[in-house]
Amino acid sequence: MLRQIIKIDEDKCDGCGLCVSACHEGAIGLVEGKAKLLREDYCDGLGNCLPVCPTGAITFEEREAAAFNQEAVDKNAQTEVLPCGCPGTHVHTIHRETDAPVAAQSAAPSAAPVKNADSPAMPSQLRQWPVQIKLVPVNAAYFDNADLLVAADCAAYAHGNFHSEFMRDRITLIGCPKLDEGDYTQKLTAILASNNIKSVTVARMSVPCCGGIENAVKAALRDCGKRIPWQSVVIGTDGEVID
Repeated sequence: MLRQIIKIDEDKCDGCGLCVSACHEGAIGLVEGKAKLLREDYCDGLGNCLPVCPTGAITFEEREAAAFNQEAVDKNAQTEVLPCGCPGTHVHTIHRETDAPVAAQSAAPSAAPVKNADSPAMPSQLRQWPVQIKLVPVNAAYFDNADLLVAADCAAYAHGNFHSEFMRDRITLIGCPKLDEGDYTQKLTAILASNNIKSVTVARMSVPCCGGIENAVKAALRDCGKRIPWQSVVIGTDGEVID
């Protein structure tokens, strides 16, 4: 599939490293004093690295991107070690026992500051890392054949059963359209276009600014070139599901 990917002119590159810091995907690194695109499949084509380059060494080109290398993923933990970037952006899949009831998946007691001793520990339903829309690689392996949840980050704090009712058996992406810089539309469009996504669920708060995350999903569904079933759920500031 043709995608927009960055191209780095090594003759112009002065090795300042600003593009490495600007790349949220961890796709760029410094090799022998020059910026290199180390993972084509991690490049989201949004170009956060372009404006920070002082020499104009980075441009866009449209071409076939290298496929995700599954052999580079550890077969047990399914954790991929990136060649550069913050460890918090390292991609991995989290396996859950999907056949067991949620309440039965009791975890070991935690050191949480507040806990009801009479209630079983409720397990997390998070199935992948990272979860922030700006940080997820477009071609991450966990997107294959996935049901996708695109959620306002406040929603999990407002709705008490968010993990079991919304995140269970879904790949979760979160964001705040009011606080995050830029629009999600291009990134979400690339994710939908590049992967076999089975369905999309939007979980947003009832506050007006949260409409931005739903609008971005609608635009991505329109622009991705596919027909993907989707739904939107609105959660009130009191935590109750409104619609």
